[in-house]
Amino acid sequence: MLKEFKEFAIKGNLVDIAVAFVMGAAFNKVVASFTGGIVSPLIGLIFKADFKDLKYTIEEGVANDAGEIVGEVSILYGDFLTNVIDFIIVAFVMFMIIKSITRMKKKEEPAPEAPKGPSQEELLAEIRDLLKK
Repeated sequence: MLKEFKEFAIKGNLVDIAVAFVMGAAFNKVVASFTGGIVSPLIGLIFKADFKDLKYTIEEGVANDAGEIVGEVSILYGDFLTNVIDFIIVAFVMFMIIKSITRMKKKEEPAPEAPKGPSQEELLAEIRDLLKK
C-alpha cells in the first residue's frame, strides 16, 4: 500500500492537487479582501451601514458592567451575504479558468490518422481476380 501511494504521489497528480489547493486558498484571501474592502462598503452605502455588520436582532441584549452587550440573539445576514458573494466570485473565476483550458485543448490538432488501406470489398474483388487467373 505504501508503494502504491508513493507511485501515486510521484506521478504528479498529488503535487498538482496540492499546488492548486494552496493557490485556491491564497486566491480566496484575495477575494475575501476584495469583497470586504471594496464590495461591502459599496453595498453598505445602500443600507447606510457596514455591510458585514448587517443583522436582524431577534432578542435585544443587555449591557453588563463592562459595557458589553450580552444575551443578544441575532441573525448575521450581512456576513452570510459577504460569504455568498465571495463564493460567487471564486466560482466564476474557476469557471472561466476551466473554460479557457478546455478551449486550449480543443485548439490542439488531433493526431493525423494512419492512411487507410483498401476496403473489405476491394480486397475481396482482388482475391477473386487472383483466383480467376
